[in-house]
Amino acid sequence: MAVEEEAEQQEFAPPPPPKKKELSDDDKRRKKLVPGGLLKAELRPGGGDSKPSDGDQVIYHCTTRTLEGVVVQSTKKECGGKGIPIRHVLGKSKLILGLLEGIPTMLKGEVAMFKMKPGMHYGEADCPVSAPENLPKDDDLQFEIELIDFGKAKVVSEDFGVVKKIIKEGQGWESPRAPYEVKAWISAKTGDGKLILSHTEGEPFFFTFGKSEVPEGLEMGMGTMSRGEKAMIYVNSQHLTQSPFLPEVEGVEEVHFEVELVHFIQVRDVLGDGRLIKRRICDGRGEFPMDCPLHDSQLRVHYKGMLLDEKKTVFYDTRVDNDGQPLEFSSGEGLVPEGFEMCVRLMLPGEIALVTCPPDYAYDKFPRPANVPEGAYVQWEIELLGFEMPKDWTGLNFRSIMDEAEKIRCTGNRLFKEGKYELAKAKYDKLLREFNHVNPQDDEEGKEFVNTRNMLHLNVAACYLKMGECRKSIEACDKVLDTNPVHVKALYRRGMAHMSAGDFEEARSDFNMMIKADKSSEPDATAAFQKLKQKEHEAMRKAKEQFKGLFDKKPGEIADVITENKEEDIPEENQENRLKIRNRRKQTRTAEDSDREKVEEENEAPAGPRLGLFSRIWPSGRRLFSSLGLDRCTIL
Repeated sequence: MAVEEEAEQQEFAPPPPPKKKELSDDDKRRKKLVPGGLLKAELRPGGGDSKPSDGDQVIYHCTTRTLEGVVVQSTKKECGGKGIPIRHVLGKSKLILGLLEGIPTMLKGEVAMFKMKPGMHYGEADCPVSAPENLPKDDDLQFEIELIDFGKAKVVSEDFGVVKKIIKEGQGWESPRAPYEVKAWISAKTGDGKLILSHTEGEPFFFTFGKSEVPEGLEMGMGTMSRGEKAMIYVNSQHLTQSPFLPEVEGVEEVHFEVELVHFIQVRDVLGDGRLIKRRICDGRGEFPMDCPLHDSQLRVHYKGMLLDEKKTVFYDTRVDNDGQPLEFSSGEGLVPEGFEMCVRLMLPGEIALVTCPPDYAYDKFPRPANVPEGAYVQWEIELLGFEMPKDWTGLNFRSIMDEAEKIRCTGNRLFKEGKYELAKAKYDKLLREFNHVNPQDDEEGKEFVNTRNMLHLNVAACYLKMGECRKSIEACDKVLDTNPVHVKALYRRGMAHMSAGDFEEARSDFNMMIKADKSSEPDATAAFQKLKQKEHEAMRKAKEQFKGLFDKKPGEIADVITENKEEDIPEENQENRLKIRNRRKQTRTAEDSDREKVEEENEAPAGPRLGLFSRIWPSGRRLFSSLGLDRCTIL
């Protein structure tokens, strides 16, 4: 009963108090406000009802005076300034405390006078804004503020040198980036309103993104715009780089660009080295990349293949050479050139794209049409008619799931036999990811599921082994052996991976374990031992050739590592010089056995060996000699 009462008390206990929100730096500064420290007088009323808030960019003129009316500084021309208003983003830009508190009380177009004690302006302790030269920061000052405009803005650069204010929202979410081709209406004014240029008639201005054809700040701002968007982009002098669009920028402190992004063409550098380029000719349906066939799918395309010669010779056209029928293929199975498939995966249904492809991603590693020269760059004009995604396993029963998995596994096996190991591994990996969401309902289903999953892990291990990644192959085998330490196939495959990696003792251990686990595997293990013996002899032979003379030095002599005694290594001055060099090498090769120590037994933990000259010359050689019974080799 006591236990029940205690449980009820815990169940109906009041929730813990919410954690207090940590104050921002500006909120901490506001605690310094004192009565009479900041006074406001309205000189001219503003319009509307809205007032600036955090996230708004405020544009204002500021004139600072002493209490006697002497102008200390001003942005207005009539008061000795340059006529360029100040821009700040509330909540992000650093402001003196008086303006941080005062500007949010103003309306658009309002003119107000703020009288501030020293602690409210540049005399504040730890003020984040540096005081202008000759400003009496220890005196009471008056700040006349004219709020020209305000509105939500996006800070594009961290230094606030590029800020964007949206005038009209665009469509979609995709924005231009290098090397997209862009069309836009653009006009530019200085900070004081003087028109610099206007490209708002005739044809929209065309440029390629990322090629410095427009100022850096303008490109940064346009890189946040969507198709059809209209915006004002404010760029200060730090980001006003010279460009063909705006060649003269010296002496200009700030430029306001009014931009309407008319259109952009998606151009993608697929490999990142400028060799495989996909240029969208006609837009497709849907949103990029959500509606693209990124995953393995059944695809239908029309395409025209062309050589990059003067005549743009067409070597294949599905509309002509395939009786007008589109090409249908499954992605992820190596049925088309690699560059072709990579670009189709980035297309939308209905899109037409022009792809320029290097030979190693075109027909150098794929059956080449008779009229395509070896090593030729090609162009494909591709239209993606549509695609079908693979069947979703959601809602399928266990038997249906395993049948679908078997189809994909068989495809992976076919790719493996064709030598397409990376594609085969991708199929197996896909199944293993899907298997994370499969839940067998009884012991029989559980056994089938585990056996299939183990088979997939071992297939992945086989792919890694063929790809020369022995360590990853071993890791894949370990995933099976962690749950079943006597799995014969996993032991065999891991042993082969250890052997390929030069870990001969580990390989021998796995093959011995095979025989202990299953006597019927002895023929396979015997064949593996024979291959292991050949590998050890071959490794020893190569080591002796490479390090001949390394271990037969007299005390005090320095051993030479001989690679290949090629005639080309000897300067061809004359025959006599060659003979002298040969004789000198023979004299340094005196025979005396080097010290050797045997490897400690497997059940003991060996101390970490000290790396000597030999280990520095050939780091992987220590493992080889350890497998041959030498723990370390020392040169006296």
